[in-house]
Amino acid sequence: MTDRGDGPIGSLPEHLLVEILTRLPICEWVQVSCVSKHWASMFEGEYLWQTAIVRKWPSAGFRKRWPGPIPRGSARRRFQALYVCENLVPTGGEIDELVGHTYLYLKEQLESLVIPPSSILHGTIIDQFIACGRTGEKAHELASNIWIAVIDNLEENQLTFMLLKHLAQEGDFFLPFPYSRSYKVLWRVFDKLFTDFRDCFSRADYHDALASAKSRFQPVPSFWLGH
Repeated sequence: MTDRGDGPIGSLPEHLLVEILTRLPICEWVQVSCVSKHWASMFEGEYLWQTAIVRKWPSAGFRKRWPGPIPRGSARRRFQALYVCENLVPTGGEIDELVGHTYLYLKEQLESLVIPPSSILHGTIIDQFIACGRTGEKAHELASNIWIAVIDNLEENQLTFMLLKHLAQEGDFFLPFPYSRSYKVLWRVFDKLFTDFRDCFSRADYHDALASAKSRFQPVPSFWLGH
């Protein structure tokens, strides 16, 4: 990494550099940020991300802040949230920045060293959506979609296997709707365990997990069976 980008582009004013960089495909931004220390500093600052938001999601800049425990954060985080909403969480074509922020919040909580109980996480998400005017039914639907999107986009490694085992083994919490955990989320947890992580189980752990699945779902899919 050098102090400035090589050639005439490296000597352009910063606002022109930002205009050029934000037009590049997003998949190239990490590589581009390594060209020079100056370019890296632009990707660490707010101006580039604010420009990228205005260019890609023009109406996002006019959205007001919302109440609740999940904040908007920096321009870079807002960009990540908008990207998540557009590409990872099904929302029927609507760009809802709060959905993206909730996804990032849940993913960070699930990847933390000490994972809060899933009922606490689910309740926090429900409260956030209700505080922003969603009905209980809509909040439950959005929360379930976000849980599934996070689970589907976790890396396939030992940490994810341990997380899914933890979620599968949690006890049932008898909470009123919409705070009750969605069964389709729990189904996705077991489905991912028994398909993507089948080989990670010891025989005893597999039979324990299968017994837990059978206590919740009847019948269980045939491809969950057999270790």
